[in-house]
Amino acid sequence: MRQIFLFAGSALVPLAALVAGFAGFAPGAWAALGYMTLFVALADQLLPQAAPADAEDTEFPAADALLATIGFAALVVLPCGVHALVRPPDPGLATRLAGGLALGLWLGQVAVPAAHELIHRGGFRFVRLGVAIYAALLFGHHASAHRLVHHRLVATPDDPNTARDGEGFYRFFRRAWAGSFRAGLAAENRLRRERRHLRGWSGPLHPYAVYLAGGMAALALAFALGGWAGVAIWAALALHAQGQLLLSDYVQHYGLARARQPDGTPAPQTAAHSWNAAPWLSGRMMLNAGRHSDHHLNPARPFSALRLPPADQAPRLPWSLPAACTLALVPPLWRRAIAPHLARARGPGSTVAKA
Repeated sequence: MRQIFLFAGSALVPLAALVAGFAGFAPGAWAALGYMTLFVALADQLLPQAAPADAEDTEFPAADALLATIGFAALVVLPCGVHALVRPPDPGLATRLAGGLALGLWLGQVAVPAAHELIHRGGFRFVRLGVAIYAALLFGHHASAHRLVHHRLVATPDDPNTARDGEGFYRFFRRAWAGSFRAGLAAENRLRRERRHLRGWSGPLHPYAVYLAGGMAALALAFALGGWAGVAIWAALALHAQGQLLLSDYVQHYGLARARQPDGTPAPQTAAHSWNAAPWLSGRMMLNAGRHSDHHLNPARPFSALRLPPADQAPRLPWSLPAACTLALVPPLWRRAIAPHLARARGPGSTVAKA
């Protein structure tokens, strides 16, 4: 149970500061921004890194309760933040920017990992909450593309969310956003045809209709809260969160590829086809998102039970996940920094092929 409190504290402390900031206590916005940037980066350097043998929490109901708390909090703080950023009293432009940046970082680094966990949970209530978060962030199709496409085709040329060696983030962003939309739609259509053929299943609304309706409802609420300024702020926050999600995808599979078998099909996925990150505080704050190999091999395993593979079994980033994502914003710098680590990941005995 102790681990769950550490996850909860790491993820919810900046939210509490944000709420204080939006309620009129201006230092709260700056405290939230400082926590999400400088404090986490410093703590990752000073605290011991997680070890592969770290015992994780097995109190799954507590882990699910934390996911639900973060999920509902995201659906409340997003409109409240938009209202606070667009309506008087005016705390000053700098404080508004700090609050907006902090909210975008919390949505991208805490709410998005929670939504990711929720769509992998059994039970419609959890999945629907995860979908609602993605839809509110105008990225609903990710709920289909991630489960039906990315997990099946990761580290192959057919996966739009696997970054190729040498591909810069901004080119990847355009390809992954549009590609995952199309691939997720095709996968959902195929699934509906199979169900109809096998069991005469007509099904509820098409998931993409739900995503579109959710996004439109989010923007309508934004307009009600602040007119076109509210819509612009909501869209900017959504884009900020989407960018962080795609940065994680970019970093966590960059340059890794599954070899082709003699029959042309990709080799089975292994722990070597995902980058992992060991720093402690950012790992807890992002609900163990850095333990990506274990998640791909065991998608239904709760975040609190994910294991960190030994460095000789799965490639490990030399930085925290947020630091690696920040580095990826400068493509030439990223390519130079990751090149030697990628070369080692493809070394003798590795199952990783060149992308």
